[in-house]
Amino acid sequence: MFTESEYVKLNKSFYIRDTVSVAKELLGKYIFKKSGRSFLIGKIVETEAYLGDEDPACHAFRKVTKRNEPMFEEGGISYVYFIYGNYFCFNVVTESQGIGAAVLIRGVEPVYGIAAMRKNRGVINKDFDLTNGPSKFCLAFNIDKKDNREDLTKDKIFISKSKKKKSIIINVAKRIGIKEGAELPYRYFIKDNPYVTKHKFNKKIITEIKL
Repeated sequence: MFTESEYVKLNKSFYIRDTVSVAKELLGKYIFKKSGRSFLIGKIVETEAYLGDEDPACHAFRKVTKRNEPMFEEGGISYVYFIYGNYFCFNVVTESQGIGAAVLIRGVEPVYGIAAMRKNRGVINKDFDLTNGPSKFCLAFNIDKKDNREDLTKDKIFISKSKKKKSIIINVAKRIGIKEGAELPYRYFIKDNPYVTKHKFNKKIITEIKL
């Protein structure tokens, strides 16, 4: 049963820090998406960091475009982009204005509103496949271009932490689905969580971190 008082919304200061720290510390936090009079809620279990000018895989690498403009805003807003002509990906913009960095939300464990998530995905069960990938997550949470540039400190889409502190073990690995910068260790996921994207790199752990 969802009780809103159990969670504390993250404030602006959480996001305007270095991207790698934000990517790690988003793990175990809860993303809320307004759905009618209630919310869809999921625990963030997998992220990828994209680091502006120093990262050739980042959309903001070297130049501002109409597509990547939100990445250059001050941290704490969403950056939603379209891929493969059919899917969306949801990112959390980080750092100071002008940097061009963000964290991709790659995997989420459903917590509340699961029936609505199944309806949005067009599936009846297969809960482990419901949100174990960035586009699956967006489909389940009904996230698309209308959710681009949303203020994550407001009430439409936001991220909260639980008041009940729980330690987690983070696996660090290479990012997925990119060519340039593929060797960089900027993917982070909660160890042994079944909602992490299924990939051969999951077994090629670079290091583990306790948070």
